[in-house]
Amino acid sequence: MTTASSARAWQRMLSGRRLDLLDPSPLDVEISDIAHGLARVARWNGQTRGDHAYSVAQHSLMVEIIFRQQNPAALPIDLLLTLLHDAPEYVIGDMISPFKAVVGGGYKAVEHRLEAAVHLRFGLPPHPSRELKVKIKKADTVAAYFEATELAGFSQEEARKFFGLPRGITREMLPLEPMAALEAQAEFLNRFHALDTQRVTGVST
Repeated sequence: MTTASSARAWQRMLSGRRLDLLDPSPLDVEISDIAHGLARVARWNGQTRGDHAYSVAQHSLMVEIIFRQQNPAALPIDLLLTLLHDAPEYVIGDMISPFKAVVGGGYKAVEHRLEAAVHLRFGLPPHPSRELKVKIKKADTVAAYFEATELAGFSQEEARKFFGLPRGITREMLPLEPMAALEAQAEFLNRFHALDTQRVTGVST
């Protein structure tokens, strides 16, 4: 019989890494695993229109686009932290906000540790500054409004109630057509590498 003390607390990744959920090491984090996982985790518990699930990878790309529009002077490191804002979900999945509220602090503690491991693996601060976190959340909320109204069946009135009315961002600016998993995975990887190169070299790619 499996006891709490003997229960497996790690996940094997396709890269071969074993990531300990209770004490995640940056050495066990690979961007290929993150992109693969996020491209296969569905936003809105999969309750979206289209032939494909709307993935966390695609959502992350959209949030980074919105963040750039809202913060034109942002540094590559800020854009990279924005792209990775939901990176822990490659391990723990995308838990919808109402359920996060029910689960409480345990989920947040695991998410916090995973975020630090991911960021440290790529030479980033363990966590965004409070100011940057607020800006990322603002972009994330705009993304949620458009996802809710275009994909998840919310009325505009309902979405405004929960997410507010976006300003300066229109539906035409955003990649809202759900991508196949392999496409979302490739797009996420390409954007990560472009931003990481720009951060290290100072040269846009």
